[in-house]
Amino acid sequence: MTSFLTLAISLIGGLLPGFAWLAFYLIEDNHAEPKRLITFTFVAGLAFGFFTVAIENGFTSALEQWNVAGLSIVALVGLALIEEVMKFGAAHFALSKSPERPQPIDAMIYMIVAALGFATLENIGAVSAIPWGTAFIPAAFETLSFRFVGATLLHTLTSGIIGYYWALGMVRKTPGRHIAGGIALASVLHACFNYLILNYGNGIYSIVFMLIIGFFVLNDFEALKEIPPQKDFSLES
Repeated sequence: MTSFLTLAISLIGGLLPGFAWLAFYLIEDNHAEPKRLITFTFVAGLAFGFFTVAIENGFTSALEQWNVAGLSIVALVGLALIEEVMKFGAAHFALSKSPERPQPIDAMIYMIVAALGFATLENIGAVSAIPWGTAFIPAAFETLSFRFVGATLLHTLTSGIIGYYWALGMVRKTPGRHIAGGIALASVLHACFNYLILNYGNGIYSIVFMLIIGFFVLNDFEALKEIPPQKDFSLES
């Protein structure tokens, strides 16, 4: 019974932050996205998260063999890069299944949705790792609250950056080059956030850092809304 309750609370609690941010971003989007494709993208992000765990475990083991500290800059950037690439892979996989010609705003929307699916898996894992007891509910609430304004939001923002560069690449007919640049920038920002969390906790530095990134991402989001629909946009370079 205890195991069932832990699993149920982990699943429900893990889904809530992702769904909350998903609702926010979809309200900001003035172009209604197909619900089935949104759901598929969310699930793809969650599924790619399982592959990410395996890849990160292999990367961490390799660092240990090379005597590289687990919290070094190399490790933080490497892990961030793996996650950003996998989130892009999930979004690209899902968006490539769309029967409609993609528009630049779609790149940003589906990157964010994939990121929320990815973050949801992390949230479920974080809550399920809390030992069951009288303090389980308060600890789960605290964990999810921190992740709502921390890791979950971070994933949407860094993926939003990749989506913006992807969109620019679609407009300028060079998506490959722009995607690479977006992934590089997102990975560095992701690593910086992790460094702040590891060294300063969920304090003012990480909050200010998130607010700055959020300002630019929302501004980018609004800019993409102004691009008129066209039939010659492509996901590929």
